[in-house]
Amino acid sequence: MSSWPGFCRFVFFMAVVGAVLGGCAPVQQRIVEVCPGAQSARQALSLLKSNWENAAPIKANGRARIRYYDDGLHKENFLVKLWADPPAEIYLQGDVAFDAKGIMLGSNEDEFWLSIKPKEVSTYWWGRWSKQVCFKGLVVSGKLMLEALGIMEIATDGNWSLSKEGGFDVLSKRNDRDTIVKRIYVDSCDYLVRKIEYFDADKPVAVAEMDKYREVAVGFFVPVVMKIVAYAADNDENSISMTISLSSIKPTNFTEKQRNRLFTRPSPQGFEHIYKIIDGDAIEQTR
Repeated sequence: MSSWPGFCRFVFFMAVVGAVLGGCAPVQQRIVEVCPGAQSARQALSLLKSNWENAAPIKANGRARIRYYDDGLHKENFLVKLWADPPAEIYLQGDVAFDAKGIMLGSNEDEFWLSIKPKEVSTYWWGRWSKQVCFKGLVVSGKLMLEALGIMEIATDGNWSLSKEGGFDVLSKRNDRDTIVKRIYVDSCDYLVRKIEYFDADKPVAVAEMDKYREVAVGFFVPVVMKIVAYAADNDENSISMTISLSSIKPTNFTEKQRNRLFTRPSPQGFEHIYKIIDGDAIEQTR
C-alpha cells in the first residue's frame, strides 16, 4: 500500500460549435460567447474570494468510485457521507465491505488522516499540517478535498501569474525558486474553479477536477462531481483516483459535540499498518 501516494491526469471537455443544415440552405453556425475573464492575477484572486467568504457548513451524501493498484488493479464503488465546516474541517466516511466506516478521511486545522479498514488493506495514514510542505505523499488529502469543495481559502499571497487557455483563466503560483507549485483553472464566464493541479519539483503530484456546481447557500457554490487523483512517484500505474458524486448537499449547523466527534482524528488502534506522513514521506509506525 505504500505505492498509493500519487495522482492521474485531468481531461477537459471542449465545447463544439453546432451547425444546422437545412436542405440546400447555407450552414448556420451558433456563435458561442467567449467571456473576457479577469485582467490580472490580483483581479482573478479577488473574484474567487467571494465563494470562499460565503462558504457555509455542509453535510452531503453520495457515491464514490476509487481505483488503485496493489498487486493488481482494484476498483471500489461505495456510498459516502460527508461533513465540512469552513475553513479547515472535513470528514468523509465510505461504506466499504459492509462497514459504514470502511474508509474514513478527515482534516482539521492541525492534523489530517485517512484509514482503510477492510482486512486485506487495514492501513491508517496521518500527519500534522505543520510538518508538510506539499501534497506529495498525502494520498487523498482532506485539504485538497476542502479546496475542491470551495470551502477552504486558497492563499492569495505569493507569486501568482495569470494566463488564458481556451475558456479558462489559469492562475499559476510559483515558489521562491520560480517553480510552479499550484495551478488553478477557472471558468472565465461563471468564475468557478474547474481544476486544481499541485506540483512538486515541476512534477504533478495531485489534481482535483470539479463539475456541475450547485448553489448551496447564498453566493456559495459547491461541485456535485469531484475527481481527485494522486500520482505515484514511481509509476503512473500506482496512482490512486477517487470520483465522488454527491446526490444531496445541504447547509447545516454543527453542535460542539458533533464537531468534536466528526473532526477529531480517531485512534489508529486495530489497524495492521500505521503510517505517519512527514514532509511527503510515509513512515511506518511501530505499535
